[in-house]
Amino acid sequence: MTHRHTIHAQHYGWDNSLEPAVRIAPGESLEFEVWDASGGQLSPTSIAADAARLDFARVNPVAGPVHVDGAEPGDILKVTVLSFAPSGWGWTANIPGFGLLAEDFPEPALHLWRYDEHALTPCAFGSWAKVPLKPFAGTIGVAPGEAGCHSVVPPRRVGGNMDLRDIARGSELHLPVEVPGALFSVGDTHAAQGDGEVCGTALESAMRVALRFEVLKQRPLAFPRLITPGPVTRHLDGRGYLTTTGIGPDLMTAARDAVRSMIDWLGRDHGIPASEAYLLCSVCGDLRISEIVDMPNWTVSFYFPRIVLG
Repeated sequence: MTHRHTIHAQHYGWDNSLEPAVRIAPGESLEFEVWDASGGQLSPTSIAADAARLDFARVNPVAGPVHVDGAEPGDILKVTVLSFAPSGWGWTANIPGFGLLAEDFPEPALHLWRYDEHALTPCAFGSWAKVPLKPFAGTIGVAPGEAGCHSVVPPRRVGGNMDLRDIARGSELHLPVEVPGALFSVGDTHAAQGDGEVCGTALESAMRVALRFEVLKQRPLAFPRLITPGPVTRHLDGRGYLTTTGIGPDLMTAARDAVRSMIDWLGRDHGIPASEAYLLCSVCGDLRISEIVDMPNWTVSFYFPRIVLG
């Protein structure tokens, strides 16, 4: 498919005063050249210490912004994901002070990946596992109505760094428009990620992304919503799951307990060192709220796909 334009411009914050990289009409499609989440600070020759030296002012660059003619506050910007062209390499890191179990893993860790960018066959994680791939955009959204430059790192009402792995090929994302033209941007592409992205990074990988844009007039929307084209777990559920739980009155504590239990299980039964198991859980395991009504204790579960272990 031929797209009108490829967007190369990058920026590091949501800002409704930015000059658009391009202006398009509803119904048009564009290709975006998306950098990896480090903004080029990590490379195929990087070492673990480089993860500790990341400049957070340069992480999560996004390509754009795009002005969509006719988009006004109160409208929905409908974004259809057409395709991904992955680069074939990526990284997963434990960045000190970042991630669900930051206090458990104070030292930097880095895993470099090589994968088949055409066939997207499962990618080896050392000798322990092979991870099925599912490219998606971790950061995707529009400019907020509030003036000023806002960090790309936290997600927002208008989208952004949602790390929602099902924003994949064929999905339709609806974003609430807060400024004229919407000012859309995309970045932080992942070749694979588990729900929760527990160590703070996924299989971070630069890609080209093709998207189509439409405007749904006067359809106020409080938060982003998504329509997927089919099942969302079938690529991983063929052999079932290992599942651990955390139970208690605090969801964050229960989430940490569930992930800690899985890291321990993978170490004891499969010989995976704890720091490596933490990275692997982030790339392919799913953190879920299983029960949030039986007060005073809630149940959080962590699902690890057995197919990854061979």
